Amino acid sequence: MSALLETIARIRQEVCTLHSELTRYGLVVWTAGNVSARIPGYELMVIKPSGVSYDELTPELMVVTDLHGTPVSSVPAGDGAAGGTVEWRNPALSPSSDTAAHAYVYRHMPEVGGVVHTHSTYATAWAARGEPIPCVLTMMGDEFGGTIPVGPFALIGDDSIGQGIVDTLVQSTSPAVLMQNHGPFTVGKDARSAVKAAVMCEEVAKTVHVSRQLGEPLPIDPAQIDSLYARYQNVYGR
Repeated sequence: MSALLETIARIRQEVCTLHSELTRYGLVVWTAGNVSARIPGYELMVIKPSGVSYDELTPELMVVTDLHGTPVSSVPAGDGAAGGTVEWRNPALSPSSDTAAHAYVYRHMPEVGGVVHTHSTYATAWAARGEPIPCVLTMMGDEFGGTIPVGPFALIGDDSIGQGIVDTLVQSTSPAVLMQNHGPFTVGKDARSAVKAAVMCEEVAKTVHVSRQLGEPLPIDPAQIDSLYARYQNVYGR
């Protein structure tokens, strides 16, 4: 088996497993939402199939596409020309309807290795208002380095959502963006990091909302936010 095939198999397994984290943390319902991962060293990505329920997902159902969202049906089986090809694509399965947005992010943000989209309740409520989540929690300083921004309204079907994600995130330290009237998208160095960002985005969206029911949350000085972010990203943990 070629190194590429081994990598694809590993990432399909990883992406499949990470979808269970979305249901575990209550970030999705029915078939909505998706996780994708870049295949390192290749112009390829793996993403959830469209319209398949979470409890039916298997690694073999994960769809491989190029970075324009076009499904790829086969790759070389070995390292030499005589190795032939291996085909795996189920023609009955299409990639997620959000594939174009994920692909656009990978094409324009080479540091990103994973993308996640959910319709998690609290983060999506902020998105419905078109309101950024203010950085009023130390955990927001740690994880997001400031406010979680809002991206522009865009319809599914072309690169518009992806363009809005990229244009917003390149101006922010946040790995999360609330696409207006749609919901959160998160990015990370790999798919697991993007899932973590999605979980944390929903947690802070809920906490800040609850805080505002009690009164106006206290702001954190921007210099302190910068300090929190620098420490957490460069010193904290392993």
